Amino acid sequence: MWTLDAYHLARAQFAFTVGFHIVFPTFSIGLAAYLAVLEGLWLRTGRQVYMDVYQYWLKIFAIVFGIGVVTGLVMSYEFGTNWSEFAYRTGPILGPLLGYETLTAFFMEAGFLGIMLFGINRVDKRLHFAATCLVTLGTHISAAWILASNSWMQTPAGYKIVNGVFEPVSWLHIIFNPSYPFRFAHMMGAAYLSVAFAVGAIGAFHLLRDRGNQAARVMFSMAMWMAACATPFQIVAGDALGLNSLQYQPQKVAAMEGDWAAPEPGAGEPVVLFGVPDQQHRVNHDEVTIPHVGSLYLTHSWSGTIRPLDAFPPADIPDVPVLFYGFRIMVGLGLLMFAIGVVSLWLRWRGQLYDARWFQRIVVATGPAGFCALLAGWVVTEAGRQPYTVYGLLRTAQSVSPVLTSDVALSLGAFAVIYSIVLAAALLFLLRLFAKAPVSHEAGPPHVPQRAAGIMPGPAGAILNSAEGTR
Repeated sequence: MWTLDAYHLARAQFAFTVGFHIVFPTFSIGLAAYLAVLEGLWLRTGRQVYMDVYQYWLKIFAIVFGIGVVTGLVMSYEFGTNWSEFAYRTGPILGPLLGYETLTAFFMEAGFLGIMLFGINRVDKRLHFAATCLVTLGTHISAAWILASNSWMQTPAGYKIVNGVFEPVSWLHIIFNPSYPFRFAHMMGAAYLSVAFAVGAIGAFHLLRDRGNQAARVMFSMAMWMAACATPFQIVAGDALGLNSLQYQPQKVAAMEGDWAAPEPGAGEPVVLFGVPDQQHRVNHDEVTIPHVGSLYLTHSWSGTIRPLDAFPPADIPDVPVLFYGFRIMVGLGLLMFAIGVVSLWLRWRGQLYDARWFQRIVVATGPAGFCALLAGWVVTEAGRQPYTVYGLLRTAQSVSPVLTSDVALSLGAFAVIYSIVLAAALLFLLRLFAKAPVSHEAGPPHVPQRAAGIMPGPAGAILNSAEGTR
């Protein structure tokens, strides 16, 4: 039961700020890699269209990167203001990890970002490509350190506790804790897929307006290749992370599944396709299940079972409805993206990838799917760790600062207002950039340009069409 006290408001504030922030560095990671590939193809092939697409997305990368840096700084202050007990107890471990992120990644990004953004006509082509690659490397190293910190909180290792404070024993075990490889792989897959569907949506939008736009064709084709190749990898990575979570965080998996009680012997685990979890009465209402399917993906056997929620003390169980619905949103969107990748391969094989307008409309409509799945997965990961900040060792209620409820409420309200303004301004500016057709200097096939208005019914098309009208 949530109440308006300092503890719950501090949780809400951190959830709000990190939920806002996580989209932007994820976008930066995937987009930086995409830019590096584009510039590499330009240098290798000499085709101007790759540089046209590079310059189109470079402006967007600059905006996204800047917002990610600013919103990330806020969270570091929240550790001191709202979660000082957590910072004190975990500081000897998390402090160096976050410091290494600054030293090895942020300085690299900051040092070469200027060359990447402004040096295309001022420095040698190979030097500029090296700067793009180093910025890309910096974003990935940054993600590696952040995920090492978060993974340690999920599956702590390599530590000892002295007077309530976590102290390092083995940095190798701290960094490469049991869940780290799986979380890193899954997060990188999420970054690439999120950017692939965003790029694919913009490419599809401009193809609907002008089928001969070479830059739009390159965007769309590369994005669909990534969708087709990365979604199977993401499914495998997610399955591996699920098995790891089942071993180290069994109540999280049970909550994701809505599994309250053990099945009959030999019956196996059913999958709950839909239901209404009731945490108070420890039951699902109106559930729709399929026998044994849960056993197949949870235990990779026909009749395997997991520990149900009834096997855990109520105080150690996370918020079941949040995990139950969040997991289904993430998986549902993942399967949708997988289906789009498969259809793109079929259309490519038939030579209809650039002609299937119905498919391009679907891709435009699903442009935000990767980011929505990312946020749903983040909610499952972090809400599933509750009621702990360091899983099994330090409870969230023990981590909060002794601050006044009014102070947290005031800062939460201020963040909500400021972040809403920042988000509105960023979205308006980005949509205007997206609505502007990429300029291509390569000749394409004969085409008949079409008006933007009416090419894509529904909210996604309306937003982009209205943004085009404001230029």
